[in-house]
Amino acid sequence: MNVEENITLPLSLDNRKIDRKRLNDLIHLLGLDSRKTHLPNELSGGQQQRTSIGRAMITNPAIILADEPTGNLDSKSSDEIVELLKRSNRDYKQTIVMITHNMEIAKIADRIIKIEDGKIVKDM
Repeated sequence: MNVEENITLPLSLDNRKIDRKRLNDLIHLLGLDSRKTHLPNELSGGQQQRTSIGRAMITNPAIILADEPTGNLDSKSSDEIVELLKRSNRDYKQTIVMITHNMEIAKIADRIIKIEDGKIVKDM
């Protein structure tokens, strides 16, 4: 599937109408305007990650669960993903629950909960 098809997959699976304006706005927000017809093997790791985030955002969820969203990315791509999640929180009032081992990324959060061995050890 190309970027557009990948992002709209949740809508297609629910037989929901695709709002082309919402899709185009989201693709623009993701910085994928020139890549929307490209297949995954034609995208960088950061572009693939942004496509995945777009798939999570297309249905306008109240909460986005992001498990290590920058885990396998270079620092530039990681910064782009973090900025995208911040904008999503700010512009669309979405709550972002992010799991990360990177304390520099965690510091941007409004709240940090440290978990060790399945137990909360610190609520900052």
